[in-house]
Amino acid sequence: MKAIEITSYGAPEVLRVTERPAPEAGVGELLIRVAASGVNRPDVLQRMGHYPVPPGASDLPGLEVAGEIVSGDAAAMAEAGFEVGDAVCALVAGGGYAELCVAPVAQCLPVPAGWSVADAASLPETFFTVWSNVFERGRLQAGETLLIQGGSSGIGVTAIQLGRAMGANVIVTAGSDKKCAACRVRGADHAINYRESDFVAEVKQLTEGKGVDVILDMVAGDYVAREIDCLADDGRLVIIAVQGGVKSEFNAGQLLRRRLTVTGSTLRPRSVAFKGSIARALRDKVWPLLERGAIKPVIHSRFAAEGDGAAQAHRLMESNEHIGKIVLTW
Repeated sequence: MKAIEITSYGAPEVLRVTERPAPEAGVGELLIRVAASGVNRPDVLQRMGHYPVPPGASDLPGLEVAGEIVSGDAAAMAEAGFEVGDAVCALVAGGGYAELCVAPVAQCLPVPAGWSVADAASLPETFFTVWSNVFERGRLQAGETLLIQGGSSGIGVTAIQLGRAMGANVIVTAGSDKKCAACRVRGADHAINYRESDFVAEVKQLTEGKGVDVILDMVAGDYVAREIDCLADDGRLVIIAVQGGVKSEFNAGQLLRRRLTVTGSTLRPRSVAFKGSIARALRDKVWPLLERGAIKPVIHSRFAAEGDGAAQAHRLMESNEHIGKIVLTW
């Protein structure tokens, strides 16, 4: 099969198309002929040598795919309601940048009715992440207010749509007026250009001084202290990335007096059982929203996997100019 490997740590040019032996599905797994692979920031970090591959995972980048089932563990597939030839999308721990990819059956979901297979490749990484962190760890409820840092990212546009679909009020930050406008189109109630305004002051004004109930943060660093100031009493701050640095200093007394929660998680190293539980929740609560069009695909660019398509995709990801997802097609 053709695959895209990281030849050495470095710039996007280290991504090269190569030939690899086709993988084989083991117990509890299935083999997917990949139509499209999602591109995510962890892929960029892995390419740069900053995101180690979990034990037992493929060294190839790529955390989500969509395509057709070619083979697999018959018993596990039957239990999940899958058959050879079905169109599925899947969350994987690696190996997604390839024509063939093995995935745990538990981490696979059917391509939603009305969605193309290529569009479905944009779903797993962001939807698993947002559901796990905003709704399970963050416990966002209908009527509450969610603040999303980086609302125009793949994670951001997913969180906007899911938050609104679940009855929450949504505030986002983004780095330009164009991105803010795109976030409002996708359902954000308010969008703050953090390059021109103090998001803490804006949030307090928008919430009449109360603050927000949940914050989804991909920055960390010195944002944490400011985000704690943005939280309402009993508020929850959920950190899923540390683009602003791993060290934060804040007033811990506020956590005590106002009963705040600061939490976070990473998805890639978690167990198949854990990811399978998220997949079941998504299939039950979110897939019906996708199929009736309440949530729509937001794909900024598609690149052909052959040639230097993967390098182009990574350059775009690093530019932060995209709004929504980036996908490689095979």
